[in-house]
Amino acid sequence: MDSFDLPHISSFKGGSELFLRDVFENILKTYLKKNPTTKRIWELVQSVDNEKICYDHFTFMTLKIEGYGIDSMSSFFMDNGYKIGGGLDFPKKNLRGLWFSPPDIKIPEDGHGLSNGPLPRLVMGEILVDELSPASQEIIRKYLKPAGGKQALLSSILGSLIWEKPTWSEFKHIAEENELAAWAFINGYTMNHLAFSVHRLKHRFSDINCIIRYLEENGFDLNQDGGVLKVSTDGLLLQVSSLSEQLPVEFSDGIIKSVPASYIEFTERLVLPQFKNLPHDQIKEIHRREDFALNNADNILESSRFMSDV
Repeated sequence: MDSFDLPHISSFKGGSELFLRDVFENILKTYLKKNPTTKRIWELVQSVDNEKICYDHFTFMTLKIEGYGIDSMSSFFMDNGYKIGGGLDFPKKNLRGLWFSPPDIKIPEDGHGLSNGPLPRLVMGEILVDELSPASQEIIRKYLKPAGGKQALLSSILGSLIWEKPTWSEFKHIAEENELAAWAFINGYTMNHLAFSVHRLKHRFSDINCIIRYLEENGFDLNQDGGVLKVSTDGLLLQVSSLSEQLPVEFSDGIIKSVPASYIEFTERLVLPQFKNLPHDQIKEIHRREDFALNNADNILESSRFMSDV
């Protein structure tokens, strides 16, 4: 089945909302456990003014070969009410993406986090392995066995690779051709990044420029591609992201090298022009900019670049 032909499921079945939230909680725990710097940012945001957080989106990377790709990760979420929102293509990165809108559920006025807050949008990318060089394809296919992608969700929850780790030379070959492919090859289905929903924050961090100043003052490295503050062409989508920290990985041949892990993002969706005169207390998510911006996303993806020559 092609990634853009996924079926639409419109509602929850039975009591699956709680189960879905538990899945997200465990994906989040694994992501934070594996990424110490990202965890520090996540904790700091909540420690200032006792801020209550909400999430804009969770992002995952996959490798598009038989049994893997977006389909392997998206089917569970679509069975639980998520719908395809749109696509994002990055030909120069051999990357195709889809984003998914969450099911329509009732959120308490003070709902926050994953326990009772708004469910995050999902962004899923797939490296088009068939577009890579024959040598890179051969390496990836050597490790990603047919049917292994059925364990994608479990892999994301556990933070464990479905396939064996490659040798350093194999990984290096792929990274020299396509860094995102290398990222997905060594990090698997671990969440690539999460994004806070800035406009849902209540205190000083409801200003995205305040977030930038705070992170810089506290010594965190921010993605500067396209500027630290990434602004969509319509001016209504503002995004900031950290850089992936480089963490040591032991490859199958015993060589230990530092490679990019995950990162964290802040997203602010401004009010659409037709709703600009609405009283502030009447503005809902439907009144704000939806979707994603290709130029912003292309720059955000550089957050997981390699900081040194592989």
